[in-house]
Parts: sequence; structure tokens; C-alpha cells
Amino acid sequence: MTLARFSGHLPSLFDHFFDNELFDWSNRNFSTTNTTLPSVNIKDTEEAYKVEMAAPGLSKEDFKVELNQNILTISSEKKSEEEKKEGEQFTRREFSYQSFSRSFTLPDIVDADKIEARYESGVLLLSIPKKEEAKPKPAKMIEIK
Repeated sequence: MTLARFSGHLPSLFDHFFDNELFDWSNRNFSTTNTTLPSVNIKDTEEAYKVEMAAPGLSKEDFKVELNQNILTISSEKKSEEEKKEGEQFTRREFSYQSFSRSFTLPDIVDADKIEARYESGVLLLSIPKKEEAKPKPAKMIEIK
């Protein structure tokens, strides 16, 4: 017999109301092939969206960042280098550099022509600027006549 936890919670319309955010930033770190995907942080500032992807052990040449329509795809084709030395074998091997691909749907308010990417200290950093019309405007005082 299998025991399963019952939460007593019935799903409602509001359970998925906030699932469809401005971005389709999936919060999963596992691909459909059961490989681990790099973790991603996304910050929303007044000027831009800032994406941070943790990918230690790679170099900037290992990444491919592509924008097709409004789909931003970050991928890496890192090949595992098998360097075997005579008389040496692993008793435990946890380092694994695998290929991955993550795609994000960008909203219409971003300025796609000004997206920038850089890689430093094991983190891929992307700046996705917002269009001028999407940035918050200061309050306007209206004169009372």
C-alpha cells in the first residue's frame, strides 16, 4: 500500500492565476531528459530585466544566446572531456558538464535590439532593457484653474 499526503486543498481558479506571468520563466531546474539545468535569477528593475544564470566551470565561448521572435534561448554544447591517465581511475565523479538549453518568452515591452550578455565569475549575466514607453513616468502635477 502506498501512502500519499493529502493536503485537503481543493484547486481553484486562483491557483493558476499567477502562473502566467509577464515572462514564462519556468521555475524548474530539471529538463525533460532528467539532466540538471543551470539555476536562474530574474530581477525586474525600472530600466531592465536582469537575468543571472549560474554556470560555473564554463567559459563565455561555451554559451549561445539567441533571440528568435520573442523567444530568448540560452544554451551550451559543452562536451565532457574524458582525460584518462594510466593507473588512474575515478572512485567518485560528481563533476558533470552537460549540454543544456533554456528558453524564455519575452514580453513586448523589452527593447530586443539592446540585449547585452556577459559572463563573469561563473555567472552568465543578461541585461534586457525595457522600451522607453514601458518605463515608469514621474507623476505629473495638474494645475487647478
